[in-house]
Amino acid sequence: MTVQDAALAALDPEAIARDTAALVRVPSLTGDERPALELLAELAEGLGLQADLHRHDLEALRAHPGHPGEEAERTELHGLTVTLPGGDPGGPRIALDGHVDVVGPGEAPWERDPFSGDREGGFVHGRGAADMKGGVVAALHALGAIARTVGAAPGDVVLLAVGSEEDGGLGTFAALERDDRFDACLIAEPTDFDVVCAQAGALTFTGVVRGRSAHAALRLEGESAIDRYVAIHGALAEHERAVNAGVTHPLMRELELPYPISVGRLEAGTWSSSVPDLLRFEGRVGVKVGERPQDARAALEAAVPGAEISWTGGAFAPGETPGDHPWVRHVQAAAGVDGPRAPRLVGSPYGTDMRLFTERGIPTVLCGTGGIERAHAVDERVAEADLVRLARTIVRITLGPMVGGAAAAGR
Repeated sequence: MTVQDAALAALDPEAIARDTAALVRVPSLTGDERPALELLAELAEGLGLQADLHRHDLEALRAHPGHPGEEAERTELHGLTVTLPGGDPGGPRIALDGHVDVVGPGEAPWERDPFSGDREGGFVHGRGAADMKGGVVAALHALGAIARTVGAAPGDVVLLAVGSEEDGGLGTFAALERDDRFDACLIAEPTDFDVVCAQAGALTFTGVVRGRSAHAALRLEGESAIDRYVAIHGALAEHERAVNAGVTHPLMRELELPYPISVGRLEAGTWSSSVPDLLRFEGRVGVKVGERPQDARAALEAAVPGAEISWTGGAFAPGETPGDHPWVRHVQAAAGVDGPRAPRLVGSPYGTDMRLFTERGIPTVLCGTGGIERAHAVDERVAEADLVRLARTIVRITLGPMVGGAAAAGR
């Protein structure tokens, strides 16, 4: 039996699903991640791994010129690192990155409590099960299985469990400010085991449209900010069509809508019998792979001259690792062993923490379970079989014979 076979045999499917359910039961909305990280630290120590729960200097991070933006209220930011030591000081140093913060359950009714962590029908149910607490737990158990059987990886493997991914990536930014000496990174976002090596960026904006108030009975004396916004909404749709015309990136052009522009919130008026003199809208604009965020901002502002645009919240730059990079091929090969089909190399239209690694020259990909179609939606869930497959994939990535060459080629 090889060391890889021994580690694979040591994985406990029941424990992986159980621990994922326990983590889902901790409602770690963005801004309140510490209890989830504390539970992960306990689980890591129970698996014989070194866990370091730490508090970041939030004031210093906010003053940093590279601060990635925030949307959720927070008074503190914690991070957790779980380390599997490497047996070879010259071996590749690998990061496994995953976030524990989750978005709210929304207003639509769920079939069960959003934070139930119920296990039924071969799934773990609840907010964050797929995006991406299940991925974090699978990575944790993969490292634990290696620690119990092999004792070490070729080089250090560090699991970075972070918060604040959903609103800009401050958790991973803080983790990399603390330590960015990595040769490669895997982020176990839900991809249905395809390998994402190119991701769009996403920028949050707020717009203000002004009108002129009047009594509703004399509305012709006023100018409705809502009426003015209708034209702006149309201009945003036209800008989206222009941004997505003639996409040249080979992976992004395969997507139905590579670079979405969406308005997610509107607020106007203070009284039903008054012509509204102010409307605020909030939305996000996609950033093309290879495009500078400042250029995407300027293009959107030019497309809606009737609105006052400000840039608020998180700022996700695009990110990319070349599809022919050895690390990409290594992850793709490992992810395909247990699956019914070969994993594809794909692009994603959503922003992630990937770009925070690639900006520092660290080759990075996303690869994880299914379930993305329910992320941020009602009745989120993840298949328990996918969790086990992901843990097995991470064992193969960590101990596979190509890992040294793949990582060494990266930096």
